[in-house]
Amino acid sequence: MPHSNHVQLVDNAGWDARILVCRNDALVDTYLVVTRRYLVVVDTLINPATGARLLALARPYLTQGRSLLVVNTHADYDHCWGNQVFADLGTPIIGQREAPVRCTGVESRQLLQRLQAEEPDIFADVQLTPPNLLFDERLTIDGGDLTLELMATPGHTPDHISIYLPEIETLLAGDAAELPFPMAERVADLPHMRRSLERLAALNARTVLYCHGPVEAGPRLLQDNIAYFDRLEEACRVVLARGTPPDGLDDAGLIRWVGLPFGDAVPEGPAWAQVPESYRTAGHAAQIRQMLAWLQQR
Repeated sequence: MPHSNHVQLVDNAGWDARILVCRNDALVDTYLVVTRRYLVVVDTLINPATGARLLALARPYLTQGRSLLVVNTHADYDHCWGNQVFADLGTPIIGQREAPVRCTGVESRQLLQRLQAEEPDIFADVQLTPPNLLFDERLTIDGGDLTLELMATPGHTPDHISIYLPEIETLLAGDAAELPFPMAERVADLPHMRRSLERLAALNARTVLYCHGPVEAGPRLLQDNIAYFDRLEEACRVVLARGTPPDGLDDAGLIRWVGLPFGDAVPEGPAWAQVPESYRTAGHAAQIRQMLAWLQQR
């Protein structure tokens, strides 16, 4: 899917009006959180152009003494490659302790080089800009009327964080949960990702918003993701008890061997019916491979 500089506000579907959802086409949602003390930009999108669009959407709220803050939920390209726009203003950019290494490391530099070659109009001006205010497990932002509780939720990536606003029982899950599922960066991170899902579900948030999921998905998606991995583990344990996978299985063959097609692992409903085929086959098979590898390592 080609990238775009288009950013729009999503119509409020019932969440607190102090949270603005900003969407970069079908790629990702980010957030502006308007508190009495701060305007908090949660993730900066894919490049300086989209970061500047977020800043333009934020400027009308930078009144009455509000200061600008940025929070990166993690250092994937679609969440932090607009950081330079805010760093140039001297804005504090908050992230988890491991985020700078991921933001500027070899894999990020290689990805940037590739995307600059493939889509120069979008990525030519990106400068990898890491967060500059770091924490380990927890950080609290006292916004006056709203509190932002930043918490480490590793798994999807080692540096991943989510944000809970207790006054309005609202969770910004980031990529800790997704529709159809989050993906752990490494096999060893799979149990961490599942524990993070359990921790977020235990908050019993009334409103949950995701970076990759419909705004109407609500808290139920956390439970759906938990159930998906539980079903996956159960199916993989059963087949591993009979032996290891045959060599050379393609994605469809692996899914047949495990006996858990995508449709049997997820709920029914309109949102699930619209999940692209790539997730149903290649994505689902990748999750199976991770689960098998994790179980075989134990």
